[in-house]
Amino acid sequence: MAGALAFKVWENIKVPFYVSLFEPHAEYMLESGVWSKFSLKYNLQKRWQELQKKHASGVMPVANNYKQTLLAEGIAVEKIRVVPCVADNLAFAFDPEKRAEARKQLNWQSATIGVYVGKYGGLYYDDEAFEVYRKCFELIPDFRLLILSPQAKEEIQQQLQKHKIDPKKTYIASVPHGQVPDYLTASDFAFATYKPGPSKKYLSPVKIGEYWANGLPVLLTEGIGDESDIIKKEGGGALFNLSTPGSLENAIEKIKAIVQDPTHRQEIPKLALKYRSVEMLRKAYDYFFNQPHKEA
Repeated sequence: MAGALAFKVWENIKVPFYVSLFEPHAEYMLESGVWSKFSLKYNLQKRWQELQKKHASGVMPVANNYKQTLLAEGIAVEKIRVVPCVADNLAFAFDPEKRAEARKQLNWQSATIGVYVGKYGGLYYDDEAFEVYRKCFELIPDFRLLILSPQAKEEIQQQLQKHKIDPKKTYIASVPHGQVPDYLTASDFAFATYKPGPSKKYLSPVKIGEYWANGLPVLLTEGIGDESDIIKKEGGGALFNLSTPGSLENAIEKIKAIVQDPTHRQEIPKLALKYRSVEMLRKAYDYFFNQPHKEA
């Protein structure tokens, strides 16, 4: 939407504009069942995306996967710089003292804690996410579930009840973003339960960068962003596909193995530094702002 406004300004006075966080959002919403192919929202946003591709002096997609698609569509390579959604590695760094304090407050000192940060529905699994949690309770001894969500607590509690998850083994809160690192530090692994779909390989979930910065392995839906390929090649979590029998169980077992590795809390943040550093954004801005302007 912000890029659409920038396009309208360019259309009138031809001030060059650049679009960061450039994604095929219309396709996300269509695949997730939020918008229909005939809805006004879908068609307007689809149109604005195409206009920005054509007339922006530069676009910054959040995934290398989307860069390849843009190149295949004929967008000039010099107009593209990939900038994933960056994470504040210092703010989200693991803190063993805060971990001990938070786990004591929760009275979960010896538990294996899985954390989810975000909402349900839209781009994200809803019922399916709670089935994933239920499977973790089955397979992970002394498992506890931590949910940080802006959604109404009552709605989440209803889902827990529906899926026969013991509310005494869960903790639900809505907290300011600045408090999220403390809860991540208290946890042992994290969930990123996105709905799958062809366009979802273009995502760059902010939460994954923050999870990695804290040293948490991520239980991630297969085919999401560049992160799926990173996890396959370099670790940092495990992938599952709910349409493949045994996939979720295998992914949970892999998460259990990572958690048992005493070095994982030091190794996983290296992925955040490599793939989610704010330096990537700085370099892209330097590149674009130092280019001689060409009429788009």
